[in-house]
Amino acid sequence: MLTALPFLRRGPPADPVSGWSIATLLLCLALLGPFVALLYAMTGDSGGLWLHLMETVFPRYVANTVLLMIGVGLLSLAFGLTTAWLVTRYEFRGSRVLDWALLLPATVPAYIIAYTYTDLLEYAGPVQAGLRDLFGWTSARDYWFPEIRSLGGAVLVMGSVLYPYVYLMARTAFRLTPASYYEVAALHDRSIAFSVGIPLARPAIVAGLALVLMETVSDFGTVEYFAVETLTLGIFNVWLGMNNLTAAAQIAGVAFVFILGLLYIEQRARGQQRFFDPGRPSGRLRPVRLGGWRAAACAAVCLVPLVVGFAVPVGVLGWFVLAGLSSTDYGALAAAAVNSLSVSFAAAAIVMAIALVTVATVSWKRHPALGALTAVSAMGYAFPGTVLAIGVVVFAGAVDSGAEAFARGVLGTGFDGLLIGGVALLVAGYVVRFQAIGYGATVAGVKRLSPNVMSASFVLGRGFSRSMATLAPPLLRKSILAGGLLVFVDAMKELPMTLLLRPFDFETLATYVYQFATDELLEHSALAALAIVAAGLGPVIWMNASQRR
Repeated sequence: MLTALPFLRRGPPADPVSGWSIATLLLCLALLGPFVALLYAMTGDSGGLWLHLMETVFPRYVANTVLLMIGVGLLSLAFGLTTAWLVTRYEFRGSRVLDWALLLPATVPAYIIAYTYTDLLEYAGPVQAGLRDLFGWTSARDYWFPEIRSLGGAVLVMGSVLYPYVYLMARTAFRLTPASYYEVAALHDRSIAFSVGIPLARPAIVAGLALVLMETVSDFGTVEYFAVETLTLGIFNVWLGMNNLTAAAQIAGVAFVFILGLLYIEQRARGQQRFFDPGRPSGRLRPVRLGGWRAAACAAVCLVPLVVGFAVPVGVLGWFVLAGLSSTDYGALAAAAVNSLSVSFAAAAIVMAIALVTVATVSWKRHPALGALTAVSAMGYAFPGTVLAIGVVVFAGAVDSGAEAFARGVLGTGFDGLLIGGVALLVAGYVVRFQAIGYGATVAGVKRLSPNVMSASFVLGRGFSRSMATLAPPLLRKSILAGGLLVFVDAMKELPMTLLLRPFDFETLATYVYQFATDELLEHSALAALAIVAAGLGPVIWMNASQRR
């Protein structure tokens, strides 16, 4: 058998000077370039603006960011943990539908739900107008109504679409916990949820919560629309409003520290996701069938986040479309759709190509140091789009300057620039930001393969390049498609990086919705917003199918 041959188990010897290794090194350095450029930009002179910000608005940026993280984190835990436990522990009418439907709010970008709830709940919206007609109120002084454009409103809308991170991780952990653990707790008359389920799921819950908080720090559309001054909004205002890239980079440095802390927490949580059942496997916990008012109560609890995070915003957008209030400028809408599809597809293809080359090289040529560098270079997803945009612009400017100097000094020709001011800059930003998705999907695919696959190919006389071309694509096809789909959808939804890096007069679906919403004309962009939501349905269906398998 092939597995009995030791030279096959060892695989090919490490070859640090091969073309594949050099290509992997260069790709990793290119992905790390924006981070180095950001650190360099932070050391520049802001002309005294940094000190002025420290004395005036910067403490408010930090305080609002921390409060927003706390609020969104608590609401996400409340929604995610309760629903995950109910669909795992109990079986009631509609529980199987709710099991996957509770992931649907993840398809709605936070900025879209912010726009829809503002249109629904503001003073001129249908809810307050209906209340005034019903009770005979004539002005806002006659009654009190919570202000949606506030920190509390931002917590509500963001928690409603980010809780699926906690829900998915907690649901998986609850189902993977051996039934014998729950049975021991029940025999000792202990709460199986609080004595077994949640404690053993704590690492997974913390990992999901860390992802929620990363998304909270990264958000721009919601906080900008609700006028909640956070670090991300401060970066945007200082860069574009005050035209001071250095001061924006220095604010980004503080956000950088926030993200590093969350990454550390998330990695520690993942490192602790290990427990073992030394006895005979006891299977999963069997759900308890419920009926009557108990089943109705469980269904109602699960419906709350689903209605708030998905049904209401999608219903509002759908009503705008059906009522004929959506934009009639189908030419502009089609152009924005084509732009979104083009840059998202390009980013997905480049991300997965880079991931395939780098992961396959470090896995099958066995370079530990290069493997660590590859993992570090794929950390862009954790950082806000505004933060990465600064690094991408500075790095792209350095690349263009170097190319221009080379063209004039060596080739004796002119050079108009390759990245700055073009669509390539936006695609490059997407690649840096979403490389982690492609990397994770490809690593997961490689780990499912036998370590002898490539070794057998070498024994048959094929070199590494031919083996890569003939084996890697078909064997990793599902991982490549899954990762590419996730990158495509995230690029479709990305707003802050698109606003900062896009060329002049270049609209995507996300910026198309943003432009109308900021002008209080959400109904005109309803069709574009629904298109973004529909694009996210594919990954949700795929995630649920993967969990069931």
